[in-house]
Amino acid sequence: MITTFLLEHKWITPTLLALIVVIGTPVTAALANNRRVLSGLTGLSLVPLAALTLIPQRRELFSRCEITAEFWWPTIGRVELMANVVLFVAPTLLVAALWRSPARAFGAGVGLSLVIESVQAAVPALGRSCDSNDFITNSMGAAIGAVLGFVALRVAQRRAFAARAAGA
Repeated sequence: MITTFLLEHKWITPTLLALIVVIGTPVTAALANNRRVLSGLTGLSLVPLAALTLIPQRRELFSRCEITAEFWWPTIGRVELMANVVLFVAPTLLVAALWRSPARAFGAGVGLSLVIESVQAAVPALGRSCDSNDFITNSMGAAIGAVLGFVALRVAQRRAFAARAAGA
């Protein structure tokens, strides 16, 4: 269902990624010291991730977990892989700012991806199957989010330094 929608609207996932980079990063930098808002936004960013990975689907599974040696790069044409990347960017960006640690946020993103893929493999009633490509592309999204989180934190630090210097 979601894949069909994304196939018909291939522009959505790259547009979302661009919006997160162009708008999400500076907004996160501006909110870097507002832990309450960052916590709320982090929770909101996890809703689509949970909905698109854990809500049961009605479909027949041919395998519970597909581990492939062949990796497919996410592209505009490979909408499902591109969506896997995008799903993890915003949560990791926000967690990086919230925890003030892009490295820990990246680890949490990779860990969350592992948990999601494990649940999909262990609970066939979800109608979802785990896939090593999903894990890799989710982790790529976490890496992008961590890099953006690093940038947002640096911008916030420079703004704070400039404000202190101007006030001195």
